[in-house]
Amino acid sequence: MRHIEKHRIHRTGWLRAAVLGANDGIISTASLILGVAAAGASSESILVAGIAGLVAGAMSMAAGEYVSVSSQADTERADLDRERKEIAADPEHEHAEMAAIYIERGLDAGLASEVATQLMAHDALGAHARDELGISDILTARPVQAGLASAGTFAVGAVLPLLIVLLVPVSALMWAISGSSLLFLMLLGSLAARAGGASVITAAVRVTFWGALAMALTAGVGGLFRVTV
Repeated sequence: MRHIEKHRIHRTGWLRAAVLGANDGIISTASLILGVAAAGASSESILVAGIAGLVAGAMSMAAGEYVSVSSQADTERADLDRERKEIAADPEHEHAEMAAIYIERGLDAGLASEVATQLMAHDALGAHARDELGISDILTARPVQAGLASAGTFAVGAVLPLLIVLLVPVSALMWAISGSSLLFLMLLGSLAARAGGASVITAAVRVTFWGALAMALTAGVGGLFRVTV
């Protein structure tokens, strides 16, 4: 039967990584620029610091996402290997486990047993992975996809405040970076919410609030250690 409903759950893997990367790119680069600018640095020093932050941040995001999601994938593989051995060693017990799961979801004992029998006959490991372990094709860990999505969107997000550094004089940089970065964050939250089918206003407010807090704290630190660079 043709599936006509449009769901967005399959986007969660790359969408989470992409939103994290873009959000971090905007906030960390803007905060870094504000902190260096508040310390009294020249426009050239601010630009160099921002570019260094972009490169370091993108590589850190790529490595961090890849390593963390790889750890999740390793755990999933280990659980699947264990489940495969348990199915081979004691299929009756595994059948009983599956039937119990379906009973808890509302089926009567006879129907639950029949469902477990048919699903295990079709794909025993797949059934246990999905219904016992919560592992599915949609939500399974994809380290390379997560790493690339985070690194790419971090770089895009970091470029935005850097463009402001190139276009605005140092005297107006603090306000220009703060205002434009908050606008970028609002747009990011809105786009992410639309892609995921969530509330645009809630997402925009959430992203903007935490971004504003991060930039304010970093600018405050730069002001405390004001020097001529």
